[in-house]
Amino acid sequence: MTTAIEVISRGLGTGSIYALIALGFVIIYRATRVISFAQPALMLAGAVLVTYLVEPLGFYAAVVAGALGTALLALVAERVAVRPMLGRPVFTIAIITIGLDVVIRVIAIAFIGTDLPQVGDPWGLKTVNVFGAILEQRHIAMVLTTAALVAALFGFLRYTRIGLAMRAASFDQEAAMAQGVSVGAVFAVSWAIAGGLAAIGGVFAASGTAVSGTMWLIALVALPVIILGGLDSLVGALIAGLFVGVVQSTVAHFQQYFPSWVGGNVAAISPYVLMMVALLVRPYGLFGTREVERV
Repeated sequence: MTTAIEVISRGLGTGSIYALIALGFVIIYRATRVISFAQPALMLAGAVLVTYLVEPLGFYAAVVAGALGTALLALVAERVAVRPMLGRPVFTIAIITIGLDVVIRVIAIAFIGTDLPQVGDPWGLKTVNVFGAILEQRHIAMVLTTAALVAALFGFLRYTRIGLAMRAASFDQEAAMAQGVSVGAVFAVSWAIAGGLAAIGGVFAASGTAVSGTMWLIALVALPVIILGGLDSLVGALIAGLFVGVVQSTVAHFQQYFPSWVGGNVAAISPYVLMMVALLVRPYGLFGTREVERV
């Protein structure tokens, strides 16, 4: 029983990172109908920014400032590179976001240097005993922080004016514009929120270790997450992110019992196996909107 609790705790902690990154993907997709491939770079940039701010500001203030700074970076990227492409084919805009990812990532890696920096989190690899199970404090912090952020995000979308505008634009941009909604503002806020969530996900990914130039690869798992949960579903991104994290943790725990021919790192490919199954069985995701075409 204690082993199961430990495995699930690790999975929920890792899944929280996936969920935060996936929420950013979904928010931008709902607003623009484009998958932004710049999320991995924003995650890395946010973590790097926190490493520079943690000494003068302290960890918690550095995380807030880093998230705001990354949100501003995402806002500028949207304004400079994406906004002028509105009206162009979706494929073209997606390629632009790939270019943004490369540019931001190269600059972020340049700031990392050879001495890998730390985000200075207060948890590190510290553990706590819960009913006999040894849980890492950082995993508990990840789950609690993600729950608070998701609650704040849903409250923002439901009760604020711009949040309601974002929801309206996600259903029908033309109808929203006819009602006086500024679609440009919706695009900008969507990118800013996605950037802030990516930064916090990057801090969690670096907790207990160092910020490296390959850390952005973690964000790629968010792609199977949004396929599994549904491209346009925030609830799906959250649930699928946590589910994928638990599956990964479980597969890693039982790796030793797998036959040798399957390889030594099945946990790394398990999210993509889930993605392929989802595409075969329910291509619009568990919570995604099923598209109906009239002929």
